[in-house]
Amino acid sequence: MNKFGTEHYVTLFDSLFLPQGLALHQSMLRHAGDFCLWIICMDNVTADFLQRLNLPNIRLINLSQLEDDSLKKLKAERSKGEYCWTLTPFAPRFVFETCASVKRVTYLDADTWFLKSPRPIFKELENAGKEVLITEHAYAYEYDQSEESGQYCVQFVTFTRDGGEIVRQWWEQQCREWCFNKVEPGRFGDQKYLEKWPILFEQQVHILSDKERVLGPWNITRFPRGNAVLYHFHGLRLISNNRIMVSKHYKIPIGVWLNIYKPYLLEIQRMTALMSRYGITLMPQSKDTRKIVRRMIEYILSLGKPPLSRVGRGEVVKLPKNIIP
Repeated sequence: MNKFGTEHYVTLFDSLFLPQGLALHQSMLRHAGDFCLWIICMDNVTADFLQRLNLPNIRLINLSQLEDDSLKKLKAERSKGEYCWTLTPFAPRFVFETCASVKRVTYLDADTWFLKSPRPIFKELENAGKEVLITEHAYAYEYDQSEESGQYCVQFVTFTRDGGEIVRQWWEQQCREWCFNKVEPGRFGDQKYLEKWPILFEQQVHILSDKERVLGPWNITRFPRGNAVLYHFHGLRLISNNRIMVSKHYKIPIGVWLNIYKPYLLEIQRMTALMSRYGITLMPQSKDTRKIVRRMIEYILSLGKPPLSRVGRGEVVKLPKNIIP
């Protein structure tokens, strides 16, 4: 048990990304120990469904009950994705304001998934004596997008209630003023603002030094997958119950498909089956078919002896029909 007691996390998603959000929660039940996951429900379908499920270790925040006039104005001016980015720095604030006993909260992207206990990450933060934790993209050389997307990734960001608030408030103000899905000098969404934190808030901010703990498709070829605590399934989109779209930017080694993507996709299918029993139909998470290679391949993860060394860029992977018990 750490000095903060129960570890609190917060994420946000709408009904379109319910499968990922539910899979994240399942991974936390296996690996996160004593935790509470706060979910900011971006629509009423999500709030109603999760209320009916009454899952353990979850607390719900209905966004519609918290949006003031200033947030509604920003919502009208930005795309749905941009508005979600805008809300990221608000997410820890909503938790702190809802529950006075919470002393530390970690923002998680909904498409992340725990592979091991996160305790080593928090231990590093505590040993550093800092109040805020950020993680680097730590790009593999061939995928370096630091100039456009930033050195740091908004995927796992920790704030303490007291010492971290000065950083969170600064971030909130920046995202109020500008948070769009385009690259400008020193700005991209909610993310490039983090590059200023180690300079402006040197005494508060700690950069995770053990980069192998948090991996994604941009660095999975750089670090051994066996040391990962969290994997970020960036670019993975569900097209239907048996099809997915993988990011067109990265090639995924077959060992990663078998040991990380395969169990995740199986869990995703279990979650979509659960949703179906409650009358919620999975909707395509990407309608931009220009990015989807029309070549359909066998779901190599289920074969045990995959014929390919890597899954190609942008390919749609066909999942087997009867893998859910």
